[in-house]
Amino acid sequence: MSAEESERSRLPFEPNTKRQKPAKAKSQPPEPPKESSGKTKKTAKTTKTTQQPPYTKEETAIPKVVSQRMIRRVAAFCGIPTALGIATLIASYLLTIYTDIRLPPIAVLLVNMALFGLGVLGITYGVLSASWDEDRVGSWFGVAEFGTNWGRMVDVWRETRQKKV
Repeated sequence: MSAEESERSRLPFEPNTKRQKPAKAKSQPPEPPKESSGKTKKTAKTTKTTQQPPYTKEETAIPKVVSQRMIRRVAAFCGIPTALGIATLIASYLLTIYTDIRLPPIAVLLVNMALFGLGVLGITYGVLSASWDEDRVGSWFGVAEFGTNWGRMVDVWRETRQKKV
């Protein structure tokens, strides 16, 4: 991957450079307990190694502007189908009680399953269709942003998979 491709695939809020991991200190083998006058004494020799995480919390956090954008999109793409699912339950109940219209229960079930399923998919689409660039709002429906963010996610999955092998 060239430097230009790496820059394009990098998240807008991802740190530019990766820190080198600190060298691990070689651990010394435990010393055998010393005996004096028939009793054993424990040596209180403990060394704490403080390891720095590769990035600070601020470097890896999603910017507030981007997270608010994601929340608004999730609320829309998840909330609307979920509200419609609840409304169909109420409407089918009211139709059954106050009118002579009898809806087949399987039809009500399938419509509700479809709407609640769209609500679950709306969570994912809401996050992935938001522009992850702080300075760019993106389009209303977010198809282009979804493609970009999905590609980034797949690239990270592939990199992680290759590192494990």
